[in-house]
Amino acid sequence: MFEARHSMDAPTTASADNGTSGGVDGWFTPRRKPATEPEGERDTAAASEPAEISPAPPISVLDASPPSLPTAASVVSGMPAPEAQEASPDAVLVRRTMVEIAPVADKVTSYFYALLFVRHPDLRSLFPPAMDTQRDRLLKALLTAAEHIDNSPVLVDYLQNLGRGHRKYGTRPEHYPAVGECLIGALSRYAEAVWDEETEAAWVRTYTTISQVMIDAAAADELRAPAWWYAEVVAHDLRTPDIAVLTVRPDQPYPFLAGQYTSVETPWWPRVWRHYSFASAPRSDGLLTFHVKAVPAGWVSNALVHRARPGDVIRLGPPAGSMTVDHATDSGLLCLGGGTGIAPIKALVEDVAEHGERRPVEVFYGARTDQDLYDIDTMLRLQQSHPWLSVRAIIDQQAHLQLPDAIREYGPWNEYDAYLSGPPGMIRSGVDALRNVGIPADRIRHDAVEEQVSASG
Repeated sequence: MFEARHSMDAPTTASADNGTSGGVDGWFTPRRKPATEPEGERDTAAASEPAEISPAPPISVLDASPPSLPTAASVVSGMPAPEAQEASPDAVLVRRTMVEIAPVADKVTSYFYALLFVRHPDLRSLFPPAMDTQRDRLLKALLTAAEHIDNSPVLVDYLQNLGRGHRKYGTRPEHYPAVGECLIGALSRYAEAVWDEETEAAWVRTYTTISQVMIDAAAADELRAPAWWYAEVVAHDLRTPDIAVLTVRPDQPYPFLAGQYTSVETPWWPRVWRHYSFASAPRSDGLLTFHVKAVPAGWVSNALVHRARPGDVIRLGPPAGSMTVDHATDSGLLCLGGGTGIAPIKALVEDVAEHGERRPVEVFYGARTDQDLYDIDTMLRLQQSHPWLSVRAIIDQQAHLQLPDAIREYGPWNEYDAYLSGPPGMIRSGVDALRNVGIPADRIRHDAVEEQVSASG
């Protein structure tokens, strides 16, 4: 594991906007024995937790794959799992804790929130009234950290992106100790059977290192980019009753790469953010386009599809994601897009075209019905303009071949890099199909499955 620089001290990176120390007095201190509280106090804390609360900002988007997936590595920017190696002592203790709390994960998460808002009520204002789709993100954060605790390159890059992204929540360095304190409190209660001084010290070192990487990344980012961008809606095209194409104009230059995504907040649901991919390569006029599908009970998606109009102003977080084209190679691109997942695929095609390359690009556009192929005309026009591009529509209700079967039917793909975007189920089945036809994991790129889940809101 990469070395923790501040073991038992508060993270100390100065915030770039005020020059003050990121630390505060009273950084959580390892206790000599597991934390215990009178039953009455425990009940009070649990009862005080709002029914629908999102995780604490510093780690709310540390998304990891569900335990049913082979490894968390497959969703950390599509990076391969770490090679088998002897685990460090801290990794052994952290993973042992995770095994212990797995059967009571919901209780651990709820107790953590209760502790956080009882002990630090000032942090409540950083959260929306309810974010039910994100209730389990803390556990996924821990699973990801545990999975990669001994794989510095993967974990550091992951945490740096998170640190930069959390600036939009108003997260400050001084918030991290509060989160760490409550995290240790929740773990020590529910992992009591395996919890001791050594385990607590391992968690303190792990969390301190994680928070320091995020704080450093946020401080560096403050020197070159805002925490968020305001963007005015300049066009709203309702393609189907529940799918809209939005074009927005940021209030200042917004740098991004084709294939990336951002987080969006609307004025109708403050502090509720959802992820959406850019539907085009960077444009000379600076405009950005998003494809949004309204889903049942989706706060942000319904607002963007059914309420947003030209003149409305939304907020954008920083760009994220590594599903981008490597222009240093001449490998072909095999692109699988399902539903509104065709948006970043379209951006990738435009990116290849703008670089003047003639590498083959094969696009499989998956949909349940004809109506769901809302952008097929655009894709077919691109195909007419670029002889190196092939577009195939795969409609579930009509196709004799499902998407995984089509991949096998039209191969081989030995000289291709694969890109996937769409619903989580499509990504999982697509990855399986690609691996089955011999495409190695390091040539398969997709955004985190859990980011796609959050985008459905």
